[in-house]
Amino acid sequence: MRLANNPPSLRGCRAKNLAGSWKPSGSCVSDVVRADQMSILDLNNYRLLPIFLISLVLLVAATEIGRWLGKRGGGRAEANVPTLEGAVLGLLALMIGFTFAMALSRFEVHRDAVLDEANAIGSTALRARLLPAPNNAECLKLLKNYVQVRLDVTQHVLSPAELSAAIARSNEIQEALWRQAKAVAATDNGIVPTGLFIQSLNEMFDNQAKHLSAIRDRVPNIVFVALYGIAAIASALAGYASGLGRRPSQFPVYVMIVLVCALILLIQDLNRPLTGFIEVSQQPMIETAKSINAYAEEDKHY
Repeated sequence: MRLANNPPSLRGCRAKNLAGSWKPSGSCVSDVVRADQMSILDLNNYRLLPIFLISLVLLVAATEIGRWLGKRGGGRAEANVPTLEGAVLGLLALMIGFTFAMALSRFEVHRDAVLDEANAIGSTALRARLLPAPNNAECLKLLKNYVQVRLDVTQHVLSPAELSAAIARSNEIQEALWRQAKAVAATDNGIVPTGLFIQSLNEMFDNQAKHLSAIRDRVPNIVFVALYGIAAIASALAGYASGLGRRPSQFPVYVMIVLVCALILLIQDLNRPLTGFIEVSQQPMIETAKSINAYAEEDKHY
C-alpha cells in the first residue's frame, strides 16, 4: 500500500510519526482491511444472475459431498437423519418466509416513497404558480431541474460518488427554492399563497429524505449469508440421506435446490428496487416532470 497516493480509504485516518511524516495507524489499516472484506462479502455488490448460478453450483456441490459421506458410511441407515433433515428444511422455509416478508415490505415502502415525493413536488409546483412574478417562474425552473435530478437518482445505476453528487445537487436546488420562499415572504407574508408554498416546500424536503432512506434501507447482508448457509446444510443433509440409500434418485433433491435458489433470487431482486428485474415504477415522478414542463410553458403566455 503506497502512502504517497493517499488512497481515499486512508484519508483522515493517518497519524504523524516522530520524523514528522504521515503514515496510517495500525487500527486504521485494520479498519480499512475489515471494510474491504465486508465489501467483498456484500452480495449487493454483485449481479443477480451470477449469484444465482454460483449458488446453484455450491448447493449441488454440498449435495454431492453429503451423498459421498453417506456412501462412505457404508449405506447404513440412521434413524436421526430424517428428523434432522426435516428440522433443517423447516428452518430454511421459515427463514425464506421471514426474509421474503422483509424484502417485500421494503419494496412497498420504496414504492410509496416515490409516489409521496412526486405528489409533494407536484403540489409545490402548483403553489409556486400562485407566487408573484418573477419568483413563480424562477421556482418552476428550479423545480424542473429538481425533478430531473431526482429521476437521475432512481432511473440510472449510480456509483456512490455519483449518488453523493446528485444528492448534493438536489440539496443546492432546495436551498435556492428556500431563498425564493424567503424573498417572497419578506414582501408578502400572507398565509395564501406564501404560507402554503412554504408548507409544501417543507413537505417536499421531508419526502426526499424519506425516499433516500427507502433506497438505502435493505435487508441486511448477513441475512442472505445465513440463508445460503442454511440452504447448503439442508442440501448436504438431503444428499447424505440419498447416500444412505433412502432415495434411489437425486432428481427431487436437484429440484429442491433449483426452487430454493430461485426463491432466494426473487428475494434479492425485491431487495434491489432500482437495479433488479423487479423495479419500482418511476411513472409518478415522470408525470410530475411533464406537468411542471406544461406549467412553465403555460405561464409563458401570461
